[in-house]
Amino acid sequence: MAWCRIKVSASTITDHAFLRGLYRDAYYPDPVVDLGKAILLRLCERIETERPADLPALYALTEVATEEFNALQDDFEAAGSDIETVAREEIAEDFWFVAQAYGFAEADVEELIAVRDW
Repeated sequence: MAWCRIKVSASTITDHAFLRGLYRDAYYPDPVVDLGKAILLRLCERIETERPADLPALYALTEVATEEFNALQDDFEAAGSDIETVAREEIAEDFWFVAQAYGFAEADVEELIAVRDW
């Protein structure tokens, strides 16, 4: 997966340190964590572009991003790491943060990442 520049306009999002806990822990290789951060930024870009009107529309977007994290599991494993408890919680928190930042206060974190296999 190639790194790409993502345009996100909400300052709440651009100022947020996504996956901060993973970057602080040497168990998680930064290049793979960068891919995870890119997934979250693409999610933000899609929310800004598509402007989901309700929770089901938001959940459809987060499902795509969660599937991308499912695929990223292979990259973590290849780098001698894993999406385990700490990573799961960090990723889930950032999905919840994104939902909150875009005004979906009633979003359920488990629904945001319902299709996860990590």
